[in-house]
Amino acid sequence: MTRKITWFTALALGLTPFTHAETPAVPSLQSAASTTAVAATVDLAPVAPAALPNVPVRDVAYTFAKIAPPPGTFALRGTNPEGVIEFGVRSDEVVTHAMLNLEFTPSPSLIPVESQVKVFLNDELMGVTAITKDQLGKPTRFQLPIDPLYISDFNRLRLVFVGHYQNICENPASNTLWLDISKSSSLDLRYQSLSVKNDLSHFPEPFFDARDNRPLNLPVVFAAAPDVAQQRAASILASWLGDKAQWRGQNFPVLYNQLPTQHAVVFATNTQRPDFLKDYPPVKAPTVEIISHPDNPYVKLLLILGRDDNDLIMAAQGIAQGNILFRGQNVTVDKVEQLAPRQPYDAPNWVRTDRPMTFAELQQYPDQLQTTGLLPPPISLSLNLPPDLFLIRSAGIDMRLKYRYTSTRLMDGSRLSISLNNQFVQDYPLSPNTPEDSKILRLPLLQGLQDSAKRLTIPALKLGATNQLRFDFDYSTLLASGAEGRCETYSTAPNHAVIDGNSTIDFSGYRHFMEMPDLRAFANAGFPFSRLADLSETLVLVPPKPAPSQLTTLLNTVGNIGAQVGYPAVGINITDDWSQAKDQDVDVLIIGTIPPELRDDQKINLLVDQTQSWVKMPNRQTGLPDMLAPASDRVADSKTTISSEGAMSAIIGVQSPNFPQRSIVALLADSPHGYSLLNNALLDSGKREAVFGSVAVIRESGVNSLRVGDTYDVGHLPWWERIWHSLSTHPVLLAGVAVLVVVIAAMMAWRLLRLISRRRLSPDERD
Repeated sequence: MTRKITWFTALALGLTPFTHAETPAVPSLQSAASTTAVAATVDLAPVAPAALPNVPVRDVAYTFAKIAPPPGTFALRGTNPEGVIEFGVRSDEVVTHAMLNLEFTPSPSLIPVESQVKVFLNDELMGVTAITKDQLGKPTRFQLPIDPLYISDFNRLRLVFVGHYQNICENPASNTLWLDISKSSSLDLRYQSLSVKNDLSHFPEPFFDARDNRPLNLPVVFAAAPDVAQQRAASILASWLGDKAQWRGQNFPVLYNQLPTQHAVVFATNTQRPDFLKDYPPVKAPTVEIISHPDNPYVKLLLILGRDDNDLIMAAQGIAQGNILFRGQNVTVDKVEQLAPRQPYDAPNWVRTDRPMTFAELQQYPDQLQTTGLLPPPISLSLNLPPDLFLIRSAGIDMRLKYRYTSTRLMDGSRLSISLNNQFVQDYPLSPNTPEDSKILRLPLLQGLQDSAKRLTIPALKLGATNQLRFDFDYSTLLASGAEGRCETYSTAPNHAVIDGNSTIDFSGYRHFMEMPDLRAFANAGFPFSRLADLSETLVLVPPKPAPSQLTTLLNTVGNIGAQVGYPAVGINITDDWSQAKDQDVDVLIIGTIPPELRDDQKINLLVDQTQSWVKMPNRQTGLPDMLAPASDRVADSKTTISSEGAMSAIIGVQSPNFPQRSIVALLADSPHGYSLLNNALLDSGKREAVFGSVAVIRESGVNSLRVGDTYDVGHLPWWERIWHSLSTHPVLLAGVAVLVVVIAAMMAWRLLRLISRRRLSPDERD
């Protein structure tokens, strides 16, 4: 009777609208059993309710290669016996079925049965499997049903290796204690949709959900090909959503007069609306509203409504800068004021360059500056810098470091090692008598660092747009020792280490100057457009009647810039007339095709048309993206024209013809599939790393980049620093200038000494 009552309760809950995807605590119809696992059970095993009829469900298999920390495998050892996977559940879904498929290989030295693998979900034991004699040293598969009752919004799946290789005098650090978990292991989940209320107080859910680790995929609907004002409104919204998506990535497929089948955004004015909104009441002000899909109550549409295009822009600005006030099914945006203009290089996601920054300001999540364990994992901090920060000829970056740690028993070689971008910087011993310490150190830049004892030159450190600062607390812990017939063991205790949040790193006082074009700066930092975080000095040139694929490229690009700078593009401007764009002192982003007036410009090194394209090849191509090369290598020595029906896209960078400090970046493609290749490349972090130089060609095979044509400088350096910078890339010329300066100085000194000698020997001086 209890089961029946609870089942009806579950059915009622499933039919009731939810505003959050908190898994309901209801019992299952049956409990799963496994012959290879000992599951944690109770008298009445509670699991999620059975899937209801006519409710959308989706089955997803998350392989460890995708959801586990890189490289996707777990190498569990006696001193590091745990592996953790994290996953989330959207607020408009609930998990009704879960299965863990483990593939692992245990060490052949393990003692059977006494060695085990335990599985925890959110610190609840889900099951344990004992390693048998037949499994030792062989790949093994193991299935464990996971009770969905214990799956919440954010989840931690923890795998614990309990390994033994002998009964006495066992050393946890022995290299025979290991178990490797394959990246082909998977977590299979069945999601059931929940009907959520039409309430903007939860916005941006369900359109963007922070619990969802997948790239944001949100269709954008227009009545027809939008004008530049509607494109600007959509760009503001896309950049704000890109800021929310952050590392996940984002994709905004554009539809014209089509009813989407998933959560989507719809732009409409009183006179221009998609057919499915023709009977919708007209609005009297900029309006944001959430409604249910006319054919599917589990799908929501976000309506951006207005009397005209200007209302759509104001509504988008209201979302980007006032969504914290949203509630109810709809809101009207009465006024949006920009109280203070953005300053160059003040992007929220970038390290400040006007003052030192504390490590607490650089934190991205709680407890990031702490670590615990027998061998504590490293502490890492991301440093996002403006790409044009001029660090050449700098003595280094000042960092004031304060830290605390579990004191060691002896001076046993335990140390704190500091690395920047996987290059060693410095280490400090962990003393047994001082469990806290502070250091003032300088991160070396292009001059390099020498080890005074070994006279070994350590490679110079290079800072890019995105950098990783890592602190490794390496403890040398004695776990077991002894002689034949006698052993000594120690109980293991976790070590704790903390980097003080008041530690600082100082990038202030550096100038902004760099050589362009540099497509790596565009792909990874949105530069030069991101110099002002709101893109107020950016002008986008689009075709007069953009195709959906071209508009998708525009929204994806500004969304990507929003993710990199952490601020919506409320100042962006868009035009479809090159005659208006060419006379403005702004950086220009071209979507679609090169204007006819620019096609004959000698600085253009690649052109893409529908079936024909041409490219200029450099005299010598560098092998690595970061390799410095003389200007003679970039001189174009050939031009080739190719015709093909295959899809291709490209990114090119060039100096503005009218403003030498301004840049033009063009995103080109020959077909809708070519734009798809371009969007996928900008979404894929691996392919973005292959974008550099002045030309990047994107095909089915991947990305190929070239450094070809003239370069130019943006930013400002004093004349004396500019001279040194110019000479630094020409060592022979620098040596010649140095010799000339020495000769001139010697001649001047010789003439001065000769003049003094003559005056001393003259008769007038003797008198």
